[in-house]
Amino acid sequence: MTEELQTGIIRIADDVVATIAGLAALETPGIAGMSGGISEGLAKRLSGKNVQKGISVEVGQLEAAIDLRIIVKYGIPIQEVCRILQENVREAVENMTGLQVVEVNIKVEGVAFKEEELDDLNRVK
Repeated sequence: MTEELQTGIIRIADDVVATIAGLAALETPGIAGMSGGISEGLAKRLSGKNVQKGISVEVGQLEAAIDLRIIVKYGIPIQEVCRILQENVREAVENMTGLQVVEVNIKVEGVAFKEEELDDLNRVK
C-alpha cells in the first residue's frame, strides 16, 4: 500500500512571526524591552486584542519583513546590539517558519537606566 501526500498552502499569521521576533529580541543581550507606540495602545484598548508591542511584520508566502521598536540598556553600544538583534531575529524566524527574512528594521526609541539611576534622576528634578 502506498501513501500519497496531499499538498496545499501553508500560511503563517503575522502574529506568529511577531511573537517569534519579539521573543528573540527580548533574549538579545542589551535589549531592555520593546517600545509600543500610542497607536498600539489605542488599538489594544479599542479592540481588546493583544497587539504585539513594538513589532510590525509583513508576511508573504515565502518572505517576511520585520520592523522592531526597541529600548536599549544604557551603556551598551547601540549599533552593536542592533546588529546582533537583527541576526537573532532573522535566525529565529527563518528556523521556526521556513520563511526568508528579507529585512529586519530597527528603530531605537529609548534608553533604559538602572532603577537606582532613575531614582537618583527623579530626586534631582
